[in-house]
Amino acid sequence: MTAVTVLGAGAWGTTLAQVLSDAGNEVLLWGRNQDVVAEINSTHTNRTYLPHITLPAQLKATADISAALNHSDIYVLAIPAQHLRGKLSEWKPSMNLDATLISTVKGIEVSTLFRMSELVIDVLGVPASKIAIITGPNLAHELALRQPGAAVAAATSQALAEKIQELFSTTYYRVYTSTDILGCEMAGAVKSVIALAVGIAVGMDLGENTQAMLITRGLNEVARLAAAHGAQPLSIAGLAGMGDLVASCSSPLSRNRTFGEALGRGGSMQYARANVSSTVEGVASAGAVVELAHRVGVEVPVIEAVADVVTGTITPIQALNRLMEISTRSEDFIK
Repeated sequence: MTAVTVLGAGAWGTTLAQVLSDAGNEVLLWGRNQDVVAEINSTHTNRTYLPHITLPAQLKATADISAALNHSDIYVLAIPAQHLRGKLSEWKPSMNLDATLISTVKGIEVSTLFRMSELVIDVLGVPASKIAIITGPNLAHELALRQPGAAVAAATSQALAEKIQELFSTTYYRVYTSTDILGCEMAGAVKSVIALAVGIAVGMDLGENTQAMLITRGLNEVARLAAAHGAQPLSIAGLAGMGDLVASCSSPLSRNRTFGEALGRGGSMQYARANVSSTVEGVASAGAVVELAHRVGVEVPVIEAVADVVTGTITPIQALNRLMEISTRSEDFIK
């Protein structure tokens, strides 16, 4: 039995804690909300974030960060991307810096344009060989119901990727391995922006043709952007890329798509924020992804349109009209 610490007791962190517990690990889940922690320990539920789900009886939770960090030498990070730097900086004095760090966070840090593994290295000063990620088409509620799903464990070495694969593998969660952290992280971050675009189209009562156009042209942008940064093409074609994109764009359980629907329906960020209270990473990351694309000279019209909508520069209708006016060229993915 392997001891594992999960940092973050929201829907995603709690779901991962369940998966790790079901895989036979000794899991301690840290959360800042005392009431949530008490509920997990007493009734084995987290109704705030995962209603109607019964968690494993052996799963334990704590609000004591020192206890959580001392529990194991494997830290699973499930903190929202734009809050991760602050939390790691706060915890660094108490952390075991020889621990294995597993990021499950999807996004680009706005202030630095760092991917999450780059952020971890920057804050903690740990080598890249200590960092891994879990990513893929993983909607928390479906996974918490133990419906069959799959993910990618990526690390700089195959040995570490296989270690993470073993930690997370259960009868309902199939984990593949990769050594392309860059490609897997970039795909996971950029898909959130494309999911916003699809949600906007749904909110505008546009049909499957429009949604399919945005998904496939969005995938083209992800592939070209990732390739320009040196990612492996198969990462974009696999679970971390296309798999995650399809799940995020197609499901009403996707927070990015749901926020996009509100934005398309109401026509403004003010309306969307008033109707969707959860953290939406695509909103924060859109502008940062555009900057990453401009740095390497890659055109990303769908992502740029979303970035302009979330800053209020244009309306959803203007964004769609702009996309339809773009000149058409070869559809070769890498060009």
